[in-house]
Amino acid sequence: MSHEHRRDQKVQTGFAVLVVSDTRTEQTDKSGKIAMEMLKAEGHSIIAYDIVRNRDDEIRNAINKYLADSKIRVIITSGGTGPGVRDRTVEVLENMFDRRFDGFGEHFRRISYEEIGLPAIYSRSIAGIIGNTIAYCLPGSKNAMRTALEKVILPSIGHLLWEVDR
Repeated sequence: MSHEHRRDQKVQTGFAVLVVSDTRTEQTDKSGKIAMEMLKAEGHSIIAYDIVRNRDDEIRNAINKYLADSKIRVIITSGGTGPGVRDRTVEVLENMFDRRFDGFGEHFRRISYEEIGLPAIYSRSIAGIIGNTIAYCLPGSKNAMRTALEKVILPSIGHLLWEVDR
């Protein structure tokens, strides 16, 4: 018997949204709110939403809190992916990944390049898996969040979770 699966399968799952910024507050955060709106519109649950400073320990503590919650299957971070010395999200997450999805960052930069030009190539956006939780590190801009969710994450999350769980 064949165990074919559809690559566009729909799922509803639990997400955590982590905004990494030294300046944003819940009132001024736009990218995290866009993420939550788009995820809810697709039937997903927002299990956690936090804003932490660009500090390794704060980022790591938030991620570890999410990993301890079995309802959270996907973590979206916003901010800390640029070339600046204060941008720490990538360093923290890549040291936590069991496996990286290099194609995510490559594809995201390609579609971002089509939208904003050369600045896209300096994004260090990455994705990977920690245990059975998927994590995406995205830029802090609201347009980057919208692009990543609309063109990459939401269309493929069902298939990716199927792959992780099999």
